[in-house]
Amino acid sequence: MLIGIPKEIKNHEYRVGATPGLVSMLTQDGHTVFVQTKAGLSIGFTDEMYTQAGATLVDTAEAVYGKAELIVKVKEPQKSEFPLLRKGQILFCFLHLAPDPEQLKHLIERKVVGIAFETVVDQDGRLPLLTPMSEVAGRIAIQAGATALQMANGGKGLLLGGVPGVPPAQVTVIGGGVVGTQVARMAMGFGADVTLLERRLSRLRELDDLYGPLLKTIYSTPVSIQETIERSDLVVGAVLIPGKRAPKLITETMIQQMSPGSVFVDVAIDQGGCAETSRPTTHSDPMYLVHGVVHYCVANMPGACARTSTQALNNAIAPYVLELAEKGYKKAMQDDEGLLAGLNVCEGKVTNEFVAADCGTPFTPPETLI
Repeated sequence: MLIGIPKEIKNHEYRVGATPGLVSMLTQDGHTVFVQTKAGLSIGFTDEMYTQAGATLVDTAEAVYGKAELIVKVKEPQKSEFPLLRKGQILFCFLHLAPDPEQLKHLIERKVVGIAFETVVDQDGRLPLLTPMSEVAGRIAIQAGATALQMANGGKGLLLGGVPGVPPAQVTVIGGGVVGTQVARMAMGFGADVTLLERRLSRLRELDDLYGPLLKTIYSTPVSIQETIERSDLVVGAVLIPGKRAPKLITETMIQQMSPGSVFVDVAIDQGGCAETSRPTTHSDPMYLVHGVVHYCVANMPGACARTSTQALNNAIAPYVLELAEKGYKKAMQDDEGLLAGLNVCEGKVTNEFVAADCGTPFTPPETLI
């Protein structure tokens, strides 16, 4: 198969769809891989490394998209990339379509086969391609929150762990999945006073067994969220419904009741955000104030640690890329129902039920198209 790896062009996005290691695996299996020049240079993957791995270097995104049957990238296509997509071309990347009807419209019009990393599932129903980025985002969220709490960034001037004789900051995590667990782990590592809210009692028990009294766990309701947020210095939103727009669990009134200089980090912003006051920001302009509360809502948080993120993501996507390249998407999805769950759009039809519902488009069951 002809496979294309374009250079990412989203704001401060330095990750790359394939490392030289993955390219080597593909070329050794007899596939042709076109890599745009300097695609991985910012994180230490030189053009020479890709050439040594067997890739064919091309100078432009137009050349990558024009030659490839399968495009492997990290973030969703940007506006300048939409015209480069063509009918039947396989696009394998993070799409996050539910909060982005404009992107969905273009993918429908271009009749691509859009497979979203974030909705692929494994045999246990987990999200193997989203998990590594959730782990990175959860850890970055605490670093970002700690920075936002500094006075120079509008924060109240608190050190997360305090110092002897001075109490630590109060950190609240909403959601006990992969992101929330990593947030809590990192916050406790800093010495913060951490509370986590979650609706699954089984998960609350697991976290209690794992961390004991270091982590306070509370069953999540609108009332418990409001009461906990009011006394928090840093709140991290870490909720997810795979493929669906994030629920607005945090109201503007709740934000308004936080003390001035408090911080809210929304890791759910890729799926529309879990607060009424959330709006996507970029690494070049990551923060804004609402009712005196610093908001950090960067839509590609793992891009801040792009080398680690790229390596972690490639470890997860490699088997799927090899499967798609070897079998084509129809046979690969016939053999792997979890990969079929990743199919969000297919030649003009929306094949993810949550995306269709949130964007108001007709839904076509994916199995009818393969």
